[in-house]
Amino acid sequence: MPIVINKELPAYRILTDEKIFVMDSERAFLQEIRPIEIAILNLMPTKETTETQFMRLLSNSPLQVNITLVKTSTYNATHTDKSHLDRFYKTFAEIKARKFDGMIITGAPVENMDFEKVAYWKELEEILDWTKTNVTSTLFICWGAQAALHYFYGIKKHPLKEKCFGIFAHRRIRDGVAEPLMRGISDEFHMPHSRHTIIYAKDILHINELRILAYSKKAGASIIKSCDNRQVFVTGHMEYDRDTLKKEYERDLSKGLEIKPPANYFADKELTEVKMNWSSTANLFYINWLNYYVYQVTPYDITKI
Repeated sequence: MPIVINKELPAYRILTDEKIFVMDSERAFLQEIRPIEIAILNLMPTKETTETQFMRLLSNSPLQVNITLVKTSTYNATHTDKSHLDRFYKTFAEIKARKFDGMIITGAPVENMDFEKVAYWKELEEILDWTKTNVTSTLFICWGAQAALHYFYGIKKHPLKEKCFGIFAHRRIRDGVAEPLMRGISDEFHMPHSRHTIIYAKDILHINELRILAYSKKAGASIIKSCDNRQVFVTGHMEYDRDTLKKEYERDLSKGLEIKPPANYFADKELTEVKMNWSSTANLFYINWLNYYVYQVTPYDITKI
C-alpha cells in the first residue's frame, strides 16, 4: 500500500524515482479504506531532506499512510523556503482539533540550550500534552526524545566532552519480555548519532513507566518506550540517508569548527565511500512501530482515540 502525500512535494518526485509506492491525495480520496493518519512535527533545519527521509521509511509497509507535516508557529525556520512551509505545512493550531494514529517529533539543533530557553518550548509543551489524548503512539527522535523524556519524566540530558558523531553498535536488551517493536532486529545493530548530549541508562532504570529496549556503550540509552506503548524514544537517527553524516561533517569543516570524521562511517581512508549498515534496522523498526503500536491498536473511528 502507498504513502499518501501532496504530489507537489519534492519528496513525491524523489520517492517515485526510487520506485516507492506513493499516491497523491486526490487518488487516495477515491480509495474505500481508512488510511493511517501520521503527523510529523519537523523541527530539523533541513526540512525537505528530513520529511523525505521519514516518508521513505513510512512508505515501506502494507498500510496506506496519510502524512500531515507540522511546523511551529512561535519560531520561523530560516533554512527552508517560506513558500514551502506555507504550502505544505500546518501549524499546531490548525491540527490540534484532529486525532492522529501516530506522530513523529523530530530532532532539532538546540541540544546545547536549556530546554526552557528554546524559542518554541512553550508551544512544544502544549503539543506534548496534546499527544497524550490525541495520538495513539508518538515517536520522539534525538533531541525530540530528550525533550519528551525531560518533560514527561524529569530525565536530564548530560553534555559530552566530545560530540557523539558516527555509526555506533547497539545491543538489544533481552529481559524475557517479547517486544514487538524490535521483532526481526538483530541482537546487535547499528544506528547513526549526531549530538553533543547523552541520556544515561541509570537515569531511566528507576522509572517504572519506562523500559529500555536498546543500549550503546558510546551513545547511551538509545531506544526507550513507555510501558503502555504510547511513547517511543529514539536518541539516534535511523532515518538518516547514506550521505547525511558526510554532509554534516563537511558543513562543520567549512565553518571552521573542530570536528573529527564520523566514527565507523567511512569505508576508505580518503573519506569518500560510506559504509551504510543501518538501513535494514530502520525499515524493520518503522514497520514494527506502524503495525504493532499504531495500526493494530488504533480504533477504526479515529475520533475515539
